[in-house]
Amino acid sequence: MQKTAHILSIIFSPMLLPVYGVAAALWLSLLVYLPLGTRLATLTVVFIMTCVIPAGGVLLLRQLGVVRDIGLNNRDERTAPYLITGVCYLGCMIYLIKVNAPSWLVMFMAGAALAVAVCVTVNLKWKISGHMTAMGGLIAILCRIAVNGSAAVNMFWPIIIAVVLTGMVGTARILLDRHTLLQVIAGTANGFICVYLMSAITY
Repeated sequence: MQKTAHILSIIFSPMLLPVYGVAAALWLSLLVYLPLGTRLATLTVVFIMTCVIPAGGVLLLRQLGVVRDIGLNNRDERTAPYLITGVCYLGCMIYLIKVNAPSWLVMFMAGAALAVAVCVTVNLKWKISGHMTAMGGLIAILCRIAVNGSAAVNMFWPIIIAVVLTGMVGTARILLDRHTLLQVIAGTANGFICVYLMSAITY
């Protein structure tokens, strides 16, 4: 069980969930009709900006002694990595604007940045789950695709699968003694609310 929990925590790392969210947007919404090369290029840039750069930042902070655990399991070590991640999300939002992504996808990234800001603030006093914040954001973007008329497929099963995976990841975080049930619920709510509300903003 512990090994499975670790694997789930890695596969659904907060650094990978924005990539999954954008991939879902590119393959489940009307954006699927864009050329494959365009979608893959966009996803590659998103991966670099929201995963590679933040991960590199965490490794650098570890070398500098700011972070002792690259898993960021210590609440007092999360502020700097989270700030780096939030800035990367904002940079990715600007990139999506430049490539003329629809406003709901741009604001998905803005919602992710807002959720990170909430995590930074809450973590000053209380530990909230970053993994579950990311999972909540994934459910939110799938729900947004379902309700805004841009879905290219029936979104029922993608949403159900995301909800089930969220439950599995939350259970894994509790089994690994990384979070309490309340911290898991708070993280999920944070990610869902921030992303769902922000992705409703059009311009």
